[in-house]
Amino acid sequence: MSNSERPGVSPDPVVFLHGFKDDALMAAVRAIKAAAAEAGMDSENIAFTTSTPVNLEWKMKALIREVRKEHSHFRKAAEE
Repeated sequence: MSNSERPGVSPDPVVFLHGFKDDALMAAVRAIKAAAAEAGMDSENIAFTTSTPVNLEWKMKALIREVRKEHSHFRKAAEE
């Protein structure tokens, strides 16, 4: 498959956090959501992820695709 035939990644926002723990992680998420809302963005559309031993080895495109897929799944489940 050529590069032109491969699907791109979603333009929707993904935030990747590395090295944050517990309260600092939640504070960072809240701050990013607040800043996004202040800028007129739908903060609920932002997909957040943290580093894991597995995803640290992934290519960025694969990570974004997976995180957006999971975010979409969880949002749909929450609507039900």
